[in-house]
Amino acid sequence: MKLAVVLMLTALPLYCYAGSGCKMVEYVIGKSIDPAESKSQYIEDLQEFIPGARTESALRKFKQCFLDQSNETLSNIFVMIDAIYNSEQCASY
Repeated sequence: MKLAVVLMLTALPLYCYAGSGCKMVEYVIGKSIDPAESKSQYIEDLQEFIPGARTESALRKFKQCFLDQSNETLSNIFVMIDAIYNSEQCASY
């Protein structure tokens, strides 16, 4: 499951041309990683992006994955994201 999360997070910057210029992606990542954010609050905050019950169920499971992680792991995700945004490959964006 950790591999799936890492792969998804490494693909997210491509959605916004590999930079942190996409505030919505940063917002969703921040909400996903925040250990103080409950699953219910997470779903409420992202409601405009949830087309149906299946997506909501998937997002609840996705959020639970982050809630199950240690604070150290969550901090490392921020380090990884920062490394991606500041990488040589993304510098041209």
